[in-house]
Amino acid sequence: MLDLGTTQQEMAKQVRGGQGFIAALDQSGGSTPKALRLYGVEEDAYASEDQMFDLIHDMRSRIIQAPSFNGDKVIGAILFEMTMDREVAGKPTAQTLWEDFKVVPFLKIDKGLEDAANGVQLMKSMPHLGDLLPRAAKAGIFGTKMRSVVSAANTQGIADIVAQQFEVGAQVLSHGLVPILEPEVTISIDDKAEAEAILQDAILSHLDRMDDEIMLKLTLPETAGHYQALVDHPKVMKVVALSGGYDRAEANSRLAQNSGIVASFSRALTEGLSAQQSDEDFNAVLSDTIDSIHAASIA
Repeated sequence: MLDLGTTQQEMAKQVRGGQGFIAALDQSGGSTPKALRLYGVEEDAYASEDQMFDLIHDMRSRIIQAPSFNGDKVIGAILFEMTMDREVAGKPTAQTLWEDFKVVPFLKIDKGLEDAANGVQLMKSMPHLGDLLPRAAKAGIFGTKMRSVVSAANTQGIADIVAQQFEVGAQVLSHGLVPILEPEVTISIDDKAEAEAILQDAILSHLDRMDDEIMLKLTLPETAGHYQALVDHPKVMKVVALSGGYDRAEANSRLAQNSGIVASFSRALTEGLSAQQSDEDFNAVLSDTIDSIHAASIA
């Protein structure tokens, strides 16, 4: 069984009982240019990858330090590795999140996806985890997140993707961290509801053999309440939902119909924010966004 230290226990209490959602601030190198473009920063504004990551860190820092971004409504935040290694408000990011704002820090650990096979994309091999997970624990990270993708109701493919998620999850647990398993179902596929049924059955079959708690990050389902068995499972600390390409209004509407699931939005969180906004305007837009996502999460 996972032995959580005192701080980890406090974080676990916030995750289990906090009345809010988890912010996804983990855009990777591949998704950062699009995130910056939506934020009003075009690619001609930076000449190197280092400059690009400086700009996205500035955006994340601005979000984290906004008055509305705190543990009252934002119970956790998922960070990109480079964000964990940088500072916000003069301290390491994870430390600032928890000590200053009571926001539980998580870390994205996957390195992208394999080519599609059997209707899914497995995660690429992660030999770096032997170094990264101890470093994350030392930095004050509570848990991790890793994403793979389901694009068809293929029983074998979904079985493979869930097995891989739980295998990596076990490695994460061995370092005293709580994994968020994220087998994302693509929102545009015709057999999405069927894929979600197969996915839930596969996850339940693994959960029933677990000794420790994990978390799940899932696409908002076609049928409201579909994942209730996962929400209620004693080995699931929390189920969170990704926006998956839905705009904020649609994501919030779907989320509010799924009791016990809270948001973990990325694009829907930053929708409407701009580098060109004054701090007053930026903070006002973010506050309204946080209020709307929070309301849907606790509905």
